[in-house]
Amino acid sequence: MMILLCCLLGCASLAAQEIPVSRFQPGETVNYQLYFKWGLIMAKAGEATLSVDKASFQNQPAWHYSLLFKTNGLFERVYRMRDTLACFYSYDKGRLQYSSKHSDDGDYYSIDELTFSYVKDQVHVHSKRYTPTRVKIDTLLTAEGNVHDMLSATMYLRSLDWNRLTIGHECPFLIAVGRDMVRAAFRYEGQQVIERDGVKYRTRHFYVDVYDEAFTQSKAAGEVWIGDDENHIPVKIRAKLKIGAAEVYYKSSQNLKFPFSCGISATK
Repeated sequence: MMILLCCLLGCASLAAQEIPVSRFQPGETVNYQLYFKWGLIMAKAGEATLSVDKASFQNQPAWHYSLLFKTNGLFERVYRMRDTLACFYSYDKGRLQYSSKHSDDGDYYSIDELTFSYVKDQVHVHSKRYTPTRVKIDTLLTAEGNVHDMLSATMYLRSLDWNRLTIGHECPFLIAVGRDMVRAAFRYEGQQVIERDGVKYRTRHFYVDVYDEAFTQSKAAGEVWIGDDENHIPVKIRAKLKIGAAEVYYKSSQNLKFPFSCGISATK
């Protein structure tokens, strides 16, 4: 579930790993509420915060993009999770340099680290996974083209130029996870108005297709609705699970670069 939610929470001719600097500013923060849906049951499952800011990586100016996720409510007692994902991009070219995922599931703690390097059209990724007691993965992945980690795929989605997309257009990419390169694609479905808590939002609707054995249904494994304004931030996310679905909803935001104008009305 986590890999798909992160991909949804990241085609146009875009340089690999380039981030859409024109669409955000330092200090941007977006908050989300996560729900688990099973039939008529809609239970709160957790909260997530996406943020981007200026930083330093290896003594060089960089962009820092992060996701903080934690369970709450019933899920906090059943399956506690505290996940922190972070990406560092070069400040000038916006290329992904390093990413990490700290997973704290109560009785299990692990760290995933990905270090990216570029040689012509090839992307080399040093993938390492370890716990406090041992190294579980230490390998080198190599691919060509558009390669991301789980979190940076959401930045890729924000980068897409909607004026160059037509209904059904696919935007393929690869996700480095552990020992594997997972093939995925965002599939554009056009404009759509959705409603949540009495507020209507103008959005751009995408399906996400994931081609991996871990997913029982790779075609349309998830959906994402991006706010139809200059910010391009996710407003709603839906990920299919083996039982039920996970749904993520926009809650609030701070320091967006542009007005959050995709919210068009509120019912009385």
